[in-house]
Amino acid sequence: MRRWCAPTSTPLAHAGLAPSGGEGTVEGVGEALGRSQGGFSTKLHLRAEGGGKPMAAVLTAGERHEQFALDALMDKGAVRRPGRGRPRLRPRRAAGDRGYSSPPARRRLKQRRVEPVIPTRKDQPRQPDFDKAAYRERNKVERLINRLKQYRRIATRYEKRATNYLAMVTLGMTMLWLT
Repeated sequence: MRRWCAPTSTPLAHAGLAPSGGEGTVEGVGEALGRSQGGFSTKLHLRAEGGGKPMAAVLTAGERHEQFALDALMDKGAVRRPGRGRPRLRPRRAAGDRGYSSPPARRRLKQRRVEPVIPTRKDQPRQPDFDKAAYRERNKVERLINRLKQYRRIATRYEKRATNYLAMVTLGMTMLWLT
């Protein structure tokens, strides 16, 4: 039996970046799709206020680390002050999961004068001043994500374009503010 293969000058499709834009980056550059064990996926990073209402959202590719979205997330979500003055961007404290636990991320938060409420990973030294009671409030963000995923378009990402998906997330966040 004779096997024939057409000569090609280009590498195979799986040998490089994905055809969907490959490496999704923060804020719609690329399509925020990345390879993971389950196929293409997107990470949705949220910033919420103390009551659990959404303030800002950032998309990254599924395999990207959380640190890449931290700066963009902290730069969004300004809160107007009563009376005169610039809007307040900086929270007093920021709670995050272990994915945000790294020395550079903690250093960036401290440069902004934000107290990190992030547990350390097993391979890092323990933080003696870690506030467990404040970390328990992070469940409000988890519940916010669950409420957002009640909208099927957000849970399954029907949209091909990252800008369209981020628009649907923004629409879902607006609906949560109205209810």
